[in-house]
Amino acid sequence: MIIGVAGPYTAATEEQQQANLDRMTAAAVRLLEKGHTPVIGVHAALAIVDKAGPGVERNQAIMAISLAVIDSCQALLLLAESPGANRERDLVQAKGLPVYTHIDDIGPA
Repeated sequence: MIIGVAGPYTAATEEQQQANLDRMTAAAVRLLEKGHTPVIGVHAALAIVDKAGPGVERNQAIMAISLAVIDSCQALLLLAESPGANRERDLVQAKGLPVYTHIDDIGPA
């Protein structure tokens, strides 16, 4: 399954943001080890937005790209709630696809 990984990204400090990304990445690694194809919308967005010029509204672009990535998933692993992660969850749920809150609830591929 292609499984999106969602959780908080925005934080008060860059260190906290990096810790949030690291948590999503660690979960994605575990999904990969189970044989799934994990994707993290924020990772995809940051690779683009970090290179964009000043005319791009950063948070809006991150959310738009992240939602587009998650829209292609067959399921979502929601690590913790946040405004952005909740939007990703709502998108997946609206399609009738599974949203997991514990990685152990996801079996091997």
